[in-house]
Amino acid sequence: MRVQLVTMPWHPIDLPSLQVGLLHQLLRQVRPGDEVREFHGSLRWAEFLLTRSDGRLRPGDYEAIGSDAIFHGLGDWVFSGVLYEDEGWGVEKLHAYARGRRLCADTLDTVSRMRAHAAAYIDLCADEVLAHDPDVVGFTTTFMQNVPSLALARALKRRRPHLTVVLGGSNCDGPMGHALHRNHPYVDHVVRGEGEYAFPALLAHLDAGTPPEDVPGLCWWDGSQGPAVSRANIETRRTVAPADIPSPDYDQWQAEIEASPVIGYVYPKLVVEGARGCWWGEKHHCTFCGLNGSAMAFRSKPGERLWDEIDRLVRRHRLLDVVTVDNIIDMAYFKDFLPRAAESGWDLRMHYEVKSNLSKEQIALLGEAGAVLLQPGIESLSDRVLDLMDKGVTGARNIRTLREFDNHAITCTWNYLYGFPGETTDDYARVLDQLPALVHLQPPGGAHRIQLERFSPHFTNPALGFAARRPAEMYGHVYDLPEHELADLVYLFDTEDAGIGGDTEDRLLAGVAQWRAGHDVSSLVMEEAGDDRDALLVRDRRQGWPQRTYWFSGWQAAALRHLEDGRTEPALHRKLTADGHEVPAEEVGSWLADALALGLLFRDDRTYVSLPTRTAPIRVDREVGAVPTAPLTATPPLASVSGTVAG
Repeated sequence: MRVQLVTMPWHPIDLPSLQVGLLHQLLRQVRPGDEVREFHGSLRWAEFLLTRSDGRLRPGDYEAIGSDAIFHGLGDWVFSGVLYEDEGWGVEKLHAYARGRRLCADTLDTVSRMRAHAAAYIDLCADEVLAHDPDVVGFTTTFMQNVPSLALARALKRRRPHLTVVLGGSNCDGPMGHALHRNHPYVDHVVRGEGEYAFPALLAHLDAGTPPEDVPGLCWWDGSQGPAVSRANIETRRTVAPADIPSPDYDQWQAEIEASPVIGYVYPKLVVEGARGCWWGEKHHCTFCGLNGSAMAFRSKPGERLWDEIDRLVRRHRLLDVVTVDNIIDMAYFKDFLPRAAESGWDLRMHYEVKSNLSKEQIALLGEAGAVLLQPGIESLSDRVLDLMDKGVTGARNIRTLREFDNHAITCTWNYLYGFPGETTDDYARVLDQLPALVHLQPPGGAHRIQLERFSPHFTNPALGFAARRPAEMYGHVYDLPEHELADLVYLFDTEDAGIGGDTEDRLLAGVAQWRAGHDVSSLVMEEAGDDRDALLVRDRRQGWPQRTYWFSGWQAAALRHLEDGRTEPALHRKLTADGHEVPAEEVGSWLADALALGLLFRDDRTYVSLPTRTAPIRVDREVGAVPTAPLTATPPLASVSGTVAG
C-alpha cells in the first residue's frame, strides 16, 4: 500500500511533525511492505508565500499567524474561502468580529494577503500529493489545521474519488472527530484518540476490503443498508503503552527543510516525547485545562530510553535544540534522564513543561541538563485563585520558581490567567500592590481571561460556574455549519464572564504591561559579601524604584537567606532562634514589614519569600562598596535601611 502522511498549516515550520514521524516509523515496523511518504504542507506554505509575494510574506509572518492568532481562528479563515469555494466567504464576518475584538489592522492585512494565495497553494498541494499515486492519505490535525486539511482533502477526492482520506490528531478527539466526519463526506475515516493501534488496524481492513467495525473510536461511512451513514465506533479506554511508541523518523523532514529557502529564516529543532497524559491531572485536573482530552492517564518512557532516543536523534540530525511535547515532566526523570543529559557533554538546548513547585536542586539540574526554556504553568500569584484552579501550589512558591529560573539562566514562558468563578477583588488586591516589586523577574506573556475549553472540568461540570456556553464567536468566520454541529466540532466556547472585572481587571492588565515594559532594564541582585558569608549585598536597579544598594549582616542576612525558601513570620523567627540569633519576635516582624515595603520580599497569604536573585559569591571592598549601618527599621522608611547608599 502507498501511504502519504500529511501535515498542513499551521504546524510550526521550525519543527518536524512528531505525529508524522511516529506514524512513519510505526508503519515501517508493523507494515514493512508499505511505501510511506510525507508531505510537509506547513513548510510548503511558508515557501509558497515567500515566493509568490516576492518576499513580502516571510516565515515570520507565517509564525505570527500560526501562534498569536490561534484564539481568533485567523489561520483557518485563510483557507475557508478555498474550502467553501467562495473567495468572499467569511470576509464580512471576520471584519465584524475584528471590530468587536479590536484586532490589529496589520494582522488583518497579513491574513487577507495570505488568503489571496490559498487556492493556488491547495492546487499545488494536490498536484504534489497525487504525483506519488497514493492509496491512502492521512492528515494529522491540531488547533488551526482543520480547514487547510479539509480543503486539501476535498481537492484530492474531487480529482481521485477512490482515494482513501483519513484524519487524526487532537482535533479529532471525542465528539469533535465524529462531527468532522459526518459534516465532510470527502473524509473517509477519522481516527479518534491515539493512532498507534488504530491506524494500522484501519489499513489492515482497507487491505482486506472489510468494514472497520472493530477499530475502537474510528469514524467511517457505512453503506451496507443503503445511503452511506457516518458511524462512530465506541472509543476505548485503553491507552498506548510507552513500549509501543516508536522513536520518530525525521529523515524526510530534514532533507526538505535543508533544501528549502525557509532555512534562512528559522532555527530547526528536534521534537521528542517522553510521556503522555498528566500525572497531576489524573488526581487534580486543573479546572480550566482541556489538554489531553480523553487520554489523561499518565505514561512515560524509562529515562534511559528517552536519553538514548535523544542521543540518537541529535547525532543523526546534528541538531542540539530539542523540544519535548510532554504536558508535564515525569518526576522520575530527575533521577535517570536528566543526570544522563547533564553528563553527556552535549550542549543541548531543551524545552520542557514542568510543574511550578520544583525545588532549587531540581531547577539547577534542569539547567545543567540543558533546559533553556521551561513552561512552568504558573498562571497566577494569588493563593486563593490558584486553589480555584486546583493547581496545588501557592503564590509564594511560584515566585520562588521565577527567581530560581533567573538564578540558573533558564527562560520561562507563562501567562497570567484570571476570570475564575468565585474569585474576588480581594484575591487580587495584595498581588496587584506587589507587582511593581517583581519587575526584575521574568514577566508573563500577558494577562488573559480564561476561555472555556472542551474536556476541561469547567466544561464537563457546568456547576463549577459556566453553565451557559456556545461555540466561540470566532468559529463563525471559520466554518459554514449550524451551531448544533459546531457544538460538537469545536474546542473553544464562549460563556459569561466570571471573576474579576472593572477596575481590578484594568489594574491587572496595566500591572502586567508595566512589568513587561520594565523587565529588560531591571535587576535586583543579592551577593554574598566577604569570606565569612556573614553579610549580603542587595543591589536594586529595578525600574520604578530608587537605585540603592543594601547591606545586610547578622540575623538580617540570615533571615534573607532563609526566606529564599519562603517562610511565615513565626517559622522565620523559630529558624533564626535555632541558628543562635537572639532577636525578639517583634523586631523580626518589624524588619519583615520594612523589607516588604522596599520590595525586597513578596508575601502571599502568610508566607514571605525573598525577591533578589543570586550571582556567584564575590569579595567586597567595604571602603568603596556599600557601608554597613544600623539595622533596618520602620522609620524613616528609606533612610535607615541597613546599609542603603545611592546606586
